[in-house]
Amino acid sequence: MATSRRKPSGSQSNALAPENSTIEQLVHYYREMLLIRRFEEKAGQMYGMGLIGGFCHLYIGQEAVVIGMQGSLVDGDSVVTSYRDHGHMLACGMEARGVMAELTGRRDGYSRGKGGSMHMFSVEKGFFGGHGIVAAQVPIGTGLGFAHKYKEDGKVAVTYLGDGAVNQGQVYESFNMASLWHLPVVYVIENNLYGMGTSVARASAVTELYRRGESFGIPGFAVDGMDVRTVRGAAEFAVEHARSGKGPILLEMKTYRFRGHSMSDPAKYRSKDELNRMKAERDPIELVKKLLIDSGEWDEAKLKGIDREIKDIVVDAADFAQENPEPDPSELWTDVLVES
Repeated sequence: MATSRRKPSGSQSNALAPENSTIEQLVHYYREMLLIRRFEEKAGQMYGMGLIGGFCHLYIGQEAVVIGMQGSLVDGDSVVTSYRDHGHMLACGMEARGVMAELTGRRDGYSRGKGGSMHMFSVEKGFFGGHGIVAAQVPIGTGLGFAHKYKEDGKVAVTYLGDGAVNQGQVYESFNMASLWHLPVVYVIENNLYGMGTSVARASAVTELYRRGESFGIPGFAVDGMDVRTVRGAAEFAVEHARSGKGPILLEMKTYRFRGHSMSDPAKYRSKDELNRMKAERDPIELVKKLLIDSGEWDEAKLKGIDREIKDIVVDAADFAQENPEPDPSELWTDVLVES
């Protein structure tokens, strides 16, 4: 059960209490974050082998954000995100086989091998895509919120964006419409400190990104995005706010990616000491692992059993993707508008 939380009055930082997680919930978080981590590690390996083409942006280090958020959603809610999207797909319940098949451009991928890393979708799972254009998903997510309100279905739209996207004009057009029409949208800024290779301090005049909705009357909160319990507590509060008709809300998840911006980025803009410190002190999976071991109900051996299960899922997905045939050339004419 989550603890009680303060209601927002304008933008606030650190106003949301973490969830009081049970052991069962912690095990679930550990398993789901580990699936994302191992999947992304395998994707990186396959990219290096030339089995994945184009761009590939890994989610390693940021797993607590999407797992904490997803736990507060129900069937029928909508999710849309940027190009760093594999973790969001898995968190939404999309199969590892289908995601990996899409990464490798195969027939049974979620976009039939035509979308690749940045563009796959599952209407069944309420996942409306990763999007390669910076901030392009924000008006789409706002539109999904409009659809939920128009249909009066009681659902919410969770719209993820990065710290680099918050300076795009379409973000503020979306904020204005969402606030004006009281749309049920939760905007989640995944602030991993670097928009590509540029730090937030160098790119944003106001680095308190949770305040970006103030001029539109959108309440905002800063959240420790490396602690899945804190994310879950914030998610429950924000989703209830949007679902109950109070309009949009903004969460700035302070997180960190352990890899470069993409597979082609050596990340020389940050020091090894900074990276190693974050890995040692703030790894979201290790934080949950410590909680489980300290509880006395779990030990290293039992947790390694989960790791083996996850590795089997990921290896199976990789094998499936490599054995799956490439799409028939006729697929080039499907799912696209062709004008004569």
